[in-house]
Amino acid sequence: MNSNQLEKKVVYTGKAHTTGGRDGGSSRSSDGRLDVKFTFPGNPGTGTNPEQLLASGWSACFLTNILIAGGKKKVSVPPETAVDAEVDLCSTDDGFVLQARLNVSLPGLDRKVAQSLVDTAHQNCPYSRATRGNIDVTINVV
Repeated sequence: MNSNQLEKKVVYTGKAHTTGGRDGGSSRSSDGRLDVKFTFPGNPGTGTNPEQLLASGWSACFLTNILIAGGKKKVSVPPETAVDAEVDLCSTDDGFVLQARLNVSLPGLDRKVAQSLVDTAHQNCPYSRATRGNIDVTINVV
């Protein structure tokens, strides 16, 4: 049975209403907690862009999955653990594509232990699963 055939139980649905696109547009979540303006990367303005939003969401989810992996493996994850996500918007002959790097800092942990937690997180994180095989992703333990 593949992942598409597994029974799914919806745990949460994020909803956002977006107008105007990535240059001068805005997006607001249904609960009002997120209310952002968009500015095209490199243009003047105070807005964010979809790549920054993806980097924020992915790094938060990835870090949570490191904590879960640490709990299952009985490893105390340092409170200073951080994930710096970089999402690139790239131009190709066929249009635009994304690529990403997740730089993970697990200070004080043995490198092999840190790598094991990061590998487990990358296997289980929904963002990593969604992008696997779709975009180039590099995971670095720094």
